[in-house]
Amino acid sequence: MPHKQLDNLVSVGKLKAEVAAETELYGLFGSGCARLLDAKNETLTFESRFDLAYNAAHSLALAALRFHSYRSESRYLVFQVLEHTVELPAVQWRILDKAHGARNRAEYEGYLDKDEQLLASVIRTTEELE
Repeated sequence: MPHKQLDNLVSVGKLKAEVAAETELYGLFGSGCARLLDAKNETLTFESRFDLAYNAAHSLALAALRFHSYRSESRYLVFQVLEHTVELPAVQWRILDKAHGARNRAEYEGYLDKDEQLLASVIRTTEELE
């Protein structure tokens, strides 16, 4: 099914049209589900849980994009197009966008604010993606 908004992103070079292999879809979905399960393990450190929750969300969002035969080289864009791939309301994909910013600060600046509310929101949103 064609998606005008996603096709527009292809025309400006933000996405690539590319059919996904079934094994890729299963792999992304399985990885997202496993990481989500582990992110809920409260015996792990906050940093580990956040990393697992963020990467679970990314895997599932990427699976949704690939399911529609698009590819992105940009990590944040897979969250922003969730409105078009799985009809996730903007208020929810913006939670994942906020998590992306926190992830970047952790990766590139070495600082991760221990925001338990954000982590809980990422987990809830990722459960909906699942």
